[in-house]
Amino acid sequence: MNPQELKTIMGSGLLSFPLTDFDSEGNFNARGYAERLEWLAPYGASALFAAGGTGEFFSLTAEEYPAIIETAVQTCRGKVPIIAGAGGPTRFAIQCAQAAEKAGAHGILLLPHYLTEAGQEGLAAHVEAVCKSVKFGVIVYNRGQSRFAPETLARLAERNANLVGFKDGVGDIELMNSIYMKMGDRFAYLGGLPTAEVYAAAYKALGTPVYSSAVFNFIPKTAMDFYHAVAADDQATQHRLLRDFFMPYLELRNRVQGYAVSIVKAGAKIVGHDAGPVRAPLTDLKADEIEALKALIDKLGPQ
Repeated sequence: MNPQELKTIMGSGLLSFPLTDFDSEGNFNARGYAERLEWLAPYGASALFAAGGTGEFFSLTAEEYPAIIETAVQTCRGKVPIIAGAGGPTRFAIQCAQAAEKAGAHGILLLPHYLTEAGQEGLAAHVEAVCKSVKFGVIVYNRGQSRFAPETLARLAERNANLVGFKDGVGDIELMNSIYMKMGDRFAYLGGLPTAEVYAAAYKALGTPVYSSAVFNFIPKTAMDFYHAVAADDQATQHRLLRDFFMPYLELRNRVQGYAVSIVKAGAKIVGHDAGPVRAPLTDLKADEIEALKALIDKLGPQ
């Protein structure tokens, strides 16, 4: 898939980040991961992000990363495109990007470089180094320490034809509007705040009609129903699902930092697709929180 094809895929429907399966000792469980992808693939996501944020990219080693991407590509070939997560220090991000390209992924989501602060010149150098290291498409993730000014993105887009996407995980409406006004259709845009459904209608109004759904990992039918409601401006369905599921879900998610991933793994276990424990420094939900989540899921009916 060339970069422009990836750009088209990004704008065509709901995207999601599958969990990464670990066994009881915290090691990558390739068989469980393949079964997870086989379960999710038919539900209609336009692409799946392997080893993304919900897939705990931040906890993966350089040795196990290629096997995760290869498993995803092989399992989903001919079914759904795979976009790989890549990030961290520049040289490690390049290593991941090149491994993903070699494995046959359709592009990468460039996650934040982590920890250290950096100016716009440094951020641009980081993104450009990764873009220049591969031929397939790159989506930059605006989040954490990696926050891009419109002018920086414009310079990067001019110098790197394979930089085709922008995902926002900051939620600065003024900045997002400025970026869209400056870049127009040069990028495909993706909403990427945690539990993106809560912001979906607002982002659609800003020219970002698609988003990535974490809850697709355990309530894929409901996730698709909500996406279709946003696409059709069906506010009644949106408000019903926000009231009955997403807002009480946020109350659970917000109890502990890092629960944005942990609660998704708990949900997957509840519906019979256990992905194992989260890796430190994340922590799993407590028993009473799992019961509260189960009650919310049960109200939604069969998936």
